[in-house]
Amino acid sequence: MRFLRKDKVDRSIIIISDVHLGAGAIVNQRRNYLEDFHYDKELVDFLEYYSTGEYAGREVKLIINGDLFDLLAVPFVKYYDDEFWSEEASLKKLEMILDAHPEVITAISDFLKQKKKSAVFIIGNHDAEFVFESLQKMLLNRLSEESQKKFEFRFDQSEYVPVKGVVLKHGHEYEVAHQFDPKESIIEDENGKKYFLPPWGSYYVTRIINKFKEERHWINGVRPIKSMLIHGFIFDTLYMLRFGLANAYYFIMVRCIAFFKQTKSIQSLLAMVRKELALWKDYEELTMDEISERDDIQALIVGHTHEPVFRTYANGKMFINTGTWTKMYHMDFGKGGEDARLTYAQIDVRYKKNDEPELDIALNQWEGSNKHPFSEFN
Repeated sequence: MRFLRKDKVDRSIIIISDVHLGAGAIVNQRRNYLEDFHYDKELVDFLEYYSTGEYAGREVKLIINGDLFDLLAVPFVKYYDDEFWSEEASLKKLEMILDAHPEVITAISDFLKQKKKSAVFIIGNHDAEFVFESLQKMLLNRLSEESQKKFEFRFDQSEYVPVKGVVLKHGHEYEVAHQFDPKESIIEDENGKKYFLPPWGSYYVTRIINKFKEERHWINGVRPIKSMLIHGFIFDTLYMLRFGLANAYYFIMVRCIAFFKQTKSIQSLLAMVRKELALWKDYEELTMDEISERDDIQALIVGHTHEPVFRTYANGKMFINTGTWTKMYHMDFGKGGEDARLTYAQIDVRYKKNDEPELDIALNQWEGSNKHPFSEFN
């Protein structure tokens, strides 16, 4: 068991994902149905714990593995553009989020002020607009000058290796609908005004999910999706019928027709549809070949789907999904109903005499600062 280990831990790596900071519960004196994050106090507590006490003198790297901010779930702003998203609109959305969660931003800054603490922010599909340097500067300006030097942005859409044997990806890279190229996703008009060119999955979130979420706030938080659709058609038929038709119409009009106009090939169209239906596949299935074929991977850690998973295979390799810090609704037998698990991965690193790292990897569930502030996820 982890607490029985007596040998010294050289450093710890803490990995969270899918926090989804939004514009706040109340916007313009009205309830904001798009806000999914309601655990500011818990996150502040979490960051303080890993920078004080037994962790005060230890090297700790905080890795935010995508979707710290939910720029796709900010209510209407006057700069909103239907086709592309302007830099001006992105800045306004980020400003609303930062103003709504000042305690969290301060806690990140305070964490980084401590000795041997650093942070890496891997950009996900919900905060992809951070490709704008102006957004990066706005966030950094909310941190102390000392903390800014220890905060790193990562835009590489392939993978991040924090320690030998561990590979991190946010997870949207496995879905065609959410893939984007940071270098090619900024365009300029004739006046030099910059716009973000999002993947079609981002359009889907803003035009379909956000609209239906105003009626049923849980629509994007139910897992598994197939069970949600089946139960929805039985118990909330009209709403789910409208939701299904909107999905079908959007997919046909936005993807199929445009793609067919470009290629005029039925075979290519069918191949594209099969790729984009990866949404319905289990992420373990999508990543199994990658884990088994690569000798350099001891553990693959992802987020994105909001489903916490800790799986150890016969060959000793691991697949971990760090879940989310938002409320979820589970329809699987044994998981039971509504919860907020606040899960994260922890890697304690001990270096042997030959400098080979010995890794103690766990998926934990934050339970607050008490005698035992976390439990191992199972």
